[in-house]
Amino acid sequence: MRGRADGSMLSRVTMDPAVRAAIDAANKNDIAAFLACFTEDGVVDDWGREFRGAKRITEWSDNEFIGKQVSLDVTDVEDRDGEVVVTAQVGGNGFNGPSHFSFRVDGDKVSRMTIRA
Repeated sequence: MRGRADGSMLSRVTMDPAVRAAIDAANKNDIAAFLACFTEDGVVDDWGREFRGAKRITEWSDNEFIGKQVSLDVTDVEDRDGEVVVTAQVGGNGFNGPSHFSFRVDGDKVSRMTIRA
């Protein structure tokens, strides 16, 4: 699947519900909802730095993601080799610019979110 649109894309493009929930939670700056999207041993890989489990993901997010009032303006969604790859313009009080987020989903939860430029 591939789609392009403005920031309202999430409501128009079919996206795995776990990925959609994680993006929505990030955009609402809701750490509890964001964590609820992950498996118990879920991982965030931020440019090769891995954060596994709720405690470590929270520490990372507090310093670099939701704690920086992140916003993700999705511009593209693609299903690539079993992963959902989301391209977004990142805003907030931390990193700003284009980025790619690759999601692996296990059942109804995200097992891994990898962030790359």
